[in-house]
Amino acid sequence: MPNIFLPRFLSESPDPHALEPDPPLRAAGPVGVLLVNLGTPDQPSAGAIKRYLGEFLSDSRVIELPQWLWQIILRGVILNLRPRKLAPRYKEIWLEQGSPLLVYSQAQGRALQEVLRGGGDNVRVEVGMRYGNPSISDALGRLRSQGCERIVVLPMYPQYAASTTATAVDAVAASAARMRNQPELRFIKRYNTDPTYIDALARKVRQFWADHGKPQRLLLSFHGLPRTTVEQGDPYHRDCMETVQALRQRLGDDADRVHVSFQSRFGAQRWLEPYTEPTLKEWAAQGITDVDVMCPGFLADCLETLEEIQMQCRDAFLASGGKQFRYIPCLNDDAFWAEGLAALVRRNISGWES
Repeated sequence: MPNIFLPRFLSESPDPHALEPDPPLRAAGPVGVLLVNLGTPDQPSAGAIKRYLGEFLSDSRVIELPQWLWQIILRGVILNLRPRKLAPRYKEIWLEQGSPLLVYSQAQGRALQEVLRGGGDNVRVEVGMRYGNPSISDALGRLRSQGCERIVVLPMYPQYAASTTATAVDAVAASAARMRNQPELRFIKRYNTDPTYIDALARKVRQFWADHGKPQRLLLSFHGLPRTTVEQGDPYHRDCMETVQALRQRLGDDADRVHVSFQSRFGAQRWLEPYTEPTLKEWAAQGITDVDVMCPGFLADCLETLEEIQMQCRDAFLASGGKQFRYIPCLNDDAFWAEGLAALVRRNISGWES
């Protein structure tokens, strides 16, 4: 039950000149950049995973069932069983510094800050998670405390989907709704064909092939969505296909090696196809023995890339007759991508620099 005695709006730092008849001009202050990623448990334990999943799977943009029905299923079944099953999987991929998704997201934030400062941009960068810690509201608070009255929100999802980008926008708006003195906000909707992003992917692929040789096929595995969401107007599938087209063009003579699939299917309904693991099994049965897999929709490695792709899909492909399976890591802490990310930010803060 909400506490009716709590103030409706967050307290703000008082302006010492607010009541003056002739106040001095306000300084522009730095521009804020809020990088938003999905989120992660705080620890690879069943308890931490349960808290994270409880928040994540309660988002009506993620699960579009009637909430009264879904909460019965979620609280009665899923949160009592799934965290214990996921804990060993998280432990397998956990880094010494913490969750890979958080570690690499923060690394991108630090690298972006360094590139922008090195170019003379008066910008402050913070990372917030849609679910879990550090939260979006905390990240916004840190930007405001540094004097950022203008903030660009950059979801770490190159392809737009209502269950990722839109819910990040929702969370930022909900945080702003509690502020008395709101900052000016801009949102980057998608950058699925932005040259900086495509160049970073192509460079990653070419470097990997230069070191390890070219495979028979390169599978681009995107996170899946229920097919009904696209039939209801979600542009995600088209965004993914546009990324595939752009990357094929950039790879030139190797374009024919590139194929696409969708992973992380959940539940019994039909999702976007073809599915990643069945595709790999089918290829192995057809005599395709050498494949590389890359996940362009993820900017930072996480459970869905390191455990599902690099472990589960690898084992499935080899067990079905494949001979060589290689996973190409996400952009993570790639220095070339940090430059591209900075270029993307600079274009989107145009007019805010001075």
